[in-house]
Amino acid sequence: MNKMSNSNNLLEIRDLVVKFKTEEGIVNAVNGVNYSVPEGCSIGVVGESGCGKTVSAYSITRLLPKNATFSGQILYKERNGKVTDTLALPAEGKEIRRLRGRDISMIFQEPMSSLSPVHTINNQLSEAMILFQNMSKQEARERSIELLDLVGIPNPSRRVDEYPFQFSGGMRQRVMIAMALARNPRLLIADEPTTALDVTLQAQVLKLIQNMQNEFNLSMILITHDLGVVAHMVDYIYIMYLGRVVERGKVVDIFDNPLHPYTKGLLNSIPKLKGKRGERVSSIPGTVPSTYVVPVGCGFAARCPYAKEQCFKELPDRVLVEDEHEVSCFLFNGGEVKEDAANA
Repeated sequence: MNKMSNSNNLLEIRDLVVKFKTEEGIVNAVNGVNYSVPEGCSIGVVGESGCGKTVSAYSITRLLPKNATFSGQILYKERNGKVTDTLALPAEGKEIRRLRGRDISMIFQEPMSSLSPVHTINNQLSEAMILFQNMSKQEARERSIELLDLVGIPNPSRRVDEYPFQFSGGMRQRVMIAMALARNPRLLIADEPTTALDVTLQAQVLKLIQNMQNEFNLSMILITHDLGVVAHMVDYIYIMYLGRVVERGKVVDIFDNPLHPYTKGLLNSIPKLKGKRGERVSSIPGTVPSTYVVPVGCGFAARCPYAKEQCFKELPDRVLVEDEHEVSCFLFNGGEVKEDAANA
């Protein structure tokens, strides 16, 4: 029988491994990820492109291609308290489709490719409400208009019958948010929701998502490569690198006391408003290794300024350094900070 490690968690991912079989070889996308989402709370999953953030999130609702193989558990607590391992459900079965339709919604990264160009906004918003909430077409249309108004679309009663190409990028992203909320979900997954938007629209969309989360008491997973985006949006941050979580903790702990060298590199790469004239933004040297051949030992060792011989040979264990603040790094031993780490 599946059992949550914490009764307050809505979702728990345990030892998730995802691989893709391709003609070039096996892609090791996720290599043993663990994270949890408490009810009514939000987490940020942060890392560079290719670190497995999106694949781990797509695994929750089994939105993976047919060439994917996986192991581990993804435990979701349903409305009646039943705990379901979504990885054990048939990918196209009624149960996982029910969870997608009613409980778990996703805001996809690129709204133009996620919205059908040949169906009106009303058709796309109404579909889930008709299928999973037993609404009539008229009731679903009225609710669609309400949702468009809620996310700030002007003249919603007219624009609900328009097509996606008639909306700007920011408006399409707002439609995606409305679509995600149409099913009254309990868990919202936002995958790089501001990638294609300019700075002004980014701030508006993030504020809208935050307002919707507070209004509907949603649990949320926010996926991003930018630590600056999650600063005021989430309760906990998980730092991912090469398919693994290398650090996790409360937002204030990650920003005030980053532990892993990769986390420090991400923080140093954020432009600062009060930086000195002529000061350049730091970058992490090197690139994420190929996922076709996962390095032995710590995946970040080749880019880490503190790497020693042990880092290239062994995988560091997770260490609890302080309350709810964990790190996987040989700079830490038995929960005590080594001298190297203190000076890092």
